[in-house]
Order: sequence, then C-alpha cells, then structure tokens
Amino acid sequence: AMRPEIEAINMEMRNSMDPQSMLEGKRKLGELFTKRGVNPLTPLKGLFIQGPIFMSFFFAIQNMVEKVPSLKGGGAYWFTDLTTPDELYILPVLTSVTFLATVELNMQEGMEGNPMLQTMKKFSRILALMTIPFTMHFPKAIFCYWVTANLFSLGYGFALRKTAVRYFLNLPEVVPQPEAAQVSTFNLFEAPKPVSAVDTPTGNNGDSPTGDNGDSPTAANGSEQSNAELSDRVVFLEKKIAELERRAKARGESQE
Repeated sequence: AMRPEIEAINMEMRNSMDPQSMLEGKRKLGELFTKRGVNPLTPLKGLFIQGPIFMSFFFAIQNMVEKVPSLKGGGAYWFTDLTTPDELYILPVLTSVTFLATVELNMQEGMEGNPMLQTMKKFSRILALMTIPFTMHFPKAIFCYWVTANLFSLGYGFALRKTAVRYFLNLPEVVPQPEAAQVSTFNLFEAPKPVSAVDTPTGNNGDSPTGDNGDSPTAANGSEQSNAELSDRVVFLEKKIAELERRAKARGESQE
C-alpha cells in the first residue's frame, strides 16, 4: 500500500542533485514509515517469528520419534508407523505440492508491484522441487506436521482474500499496484538508444496501408519517445552543469 508513495519520493531523490533535496527525501521517507507504523525491517518479522517456531516443532518431533514408542502405531492409512520414512514417497510429494500451491496462490498477497516478486517465486518453486529429494528420508511424523501446516497456510490465504474477512479483522484492503517502471541511468558519454523500427504490412507499391509513406502511428510514437528521452538527458545535463558551476563559484569565493 505504501509503494506508490515510496516510489514518488525515490523518484524525487533520483531527479535531484541537491544534497539538501536528498536529506529532505530521507526525512519524508522517515515520516511516511512513522505514519504507517512500520519500518524497513517490518517484512522480516514473519521470518523472525515463524523461523524459531518451525525449528522448535522440527526438533521436537525428531526427539519424539526417538523417545515416544506410541508413534510407531499412531498413524493411519499407509503411514501407520510415524517413526520411519515413507517408502511410497507420497508424503514428501504431498508436502512439495502443498508448499508449491501456497507459493503460487498466496505469495503475491501484499506484494503487488514488487519487482522482487517474480524472483522470489522462482526461488520458492525451485525450493519446492528440491524438498522431495532432500526430505524423502525424514520420518513420517515430520511430514504430518508439514502437510498440515501447508494446508492451513492455503486455508487462511484463501480466507484473507475475502473482503468480508478483511473487514471483520480490520485489515486494509490491498490494492494491486502496477509494476514499477524501470528507470534508465544517465550516461554522459552514451548516445540515445535508437528506437527500433517496427515492421508494418506494405501495399503493392511498398507503401504502408495508411498511405502515409511509412509514417505510421507506431513510428510516430517511437519518435516521440526518442525525443522525450533526449529531452530528459538534456535537462539532466543542464542541472549537472549548473551544479558544477555553483560549486566552482563557491570554491572561488572561499579562496578569495
């Protein structure tokens, strides 16, 4: 929800060469975080809370497998003995599938417009596939915990998508944000990138169907985009020159 405001402040900071403007931008970011009651480390709270709980359950179940005799007959169906690995590999596969479903369905919640979302999804998909060979020798009791936890994650993920549930829990409505546009870095010695021509169907005489001798709307848009990019670079260069002149003038006055 804060992403549009953060992007706007970052854009102001990128477009300004004045150190005072940079400090002003940092102050605005600080006020925004304070207003929303969050900080840059807030997204890590879930990891810090869930990580110790997950590890505690894992080691506790491992300990129970060795010291609780009733687990040898405490299961059901094909996993009656919870102290041995699943020879049919059904539980490892089920764990991987439920985790992958959680990633695909719930991971984008609250991360709309985040450029790291696709990277995180790809990493999680690989992690889901690698779960099978790395955990296939774990006792069935651990998979009972993992599968149950994954199904619970899927359940509350679906529930939190419902407007009525979010309203009842007093949760803010998540508005999907457009993907952040890539900001090209300015290079003083690099010429503007030419806009590639777009192939358009031609008539019998080689003219475009519009009859404008190749001046199609696509070509016009490309020309406007190139001119806009060139104008942006000229403005940036003018600001840079003005900043250098101001510093040189200040240095000269200090020497006098």
